Amino acid sequence: MSNDILYQIALTQIPTIGDIHARKLISIFNCAETIFKTPKSKLEKIEGIGSVRASAIKSFKNFSRFEQEIKFIDKHSIQPLFISDPSYPKRLLHCVDAPVLLYSKGSIDLNKGRMLSIVGTRNNSEYGKWICQKIINEIKHLDVVIISGLAYGIDTHAHKYALENNLPTIAVLAHGLDTIYPYNNKLLSEDIINKGCLLSEFLSGTKPDKQNFPKRNRITAGLCDALLVVESGKKGGSLITADIANSYNKDVFATPGRITDASFAGCHDLITSNKAHLISSGKDIIDIMSWHESKVINSNKQTQLFVELTEDENKIISVFENKSSLHFEQICFSSGFTVSQCSSILLSLEIKEVVKALPGKMYALL
Repeated sequence: MSNDILYQIALTQIPTIGDIHARKLISIFNCAETIFKTPKSKLEKIEGIGSVRASAIKSFKNFSRFEQEIKFIDKHSIQPLFISDPSYPKRLLHCVDAPVLLYSKGSIDLNKGRMLSIVGTRNNSEYGKWICQKIINEIKHLDVVIISGLAYGIDTHAHKYALENNLPTIAVLAHGLDTIYPYNNKLLSEDIINKGCLLSEFLSGTKPDKQNFPKRNRITAGLCDALLVVESGKKGGSLITADIANSYNKDVFATPGRITDASFAGCHDLITSNKAHLISSGKDIIDIMSWHESKVINSNKQTQLFVELTEDENKIISVFENKSSLHFEQICFSSGFTVSQCSSILLSLEIKEVVKALPGKMYALL
């Protein structure tokens, strides 16, 4: 384990230094230890940091608490993932408020090809449960990673049906990895570790307090390629997660119920307000996301024969090798460009008639 882990943990615990400021500091100083050892006079000159945050960094002394955390991490085979770590989820890098440090217990690659988050009410109906089972069964042949929050209801069913269909699954937690909430899902969590992972940004000892769930929801929204809301009332965490996913430029899906079903009112609102695609089957998701079996294209296509491309444009083109089409998010994290950079480059390539935009935020070479 890197010697920097002590400072990485500490960076996430400094009052007034949140994920956005911590990420900015890392972009400047490259490692967490350097941040703590930089003079206050230099720190406070950084835009957005100032005197108050610089003082908070320099006065921070509670490192002994994190030495105990490192022992906990080692003892329980937990993998800390700092934002500069190659194994850190690349999809999250495009989220401005992405957690600087994650803790993973399991063995899954957090950058696998296809990821679907499934969220919904804690008090699901048999119909909602059936929808969840049906859709997962219809996409199982694509080895999609199923992400959810291990809560009662739809979350629990999403994890269970993923495991039953031999699909990897990720449970994003709103507390530390030293406990499981709800406790009734403890056995399920052990199965998840064997086939996927438990993921949290919280230190051990952190309870599942109310304020932690919106933070958990942003990871659920940012980690996926698309998010599916299965059965949700007019209010609740599922709708918050859907709003976050939309803000991250993710595709959002919702399943409808009868127009008189209050437990589907939130899904209906998402659909009628054009915040979500109406989904009735796994095939709908596959079609919108273009998750069909990939067709091999000619990798020797002479894209530049009649068109002069920039270095950045060529980098985008190289991402398409042997792929008939790619989702916008896949292009972003494979190329390393930010969302805004990627959008601009793709627009330029469209104008040059090198790529074309498809439904569902997909792109294909012409």
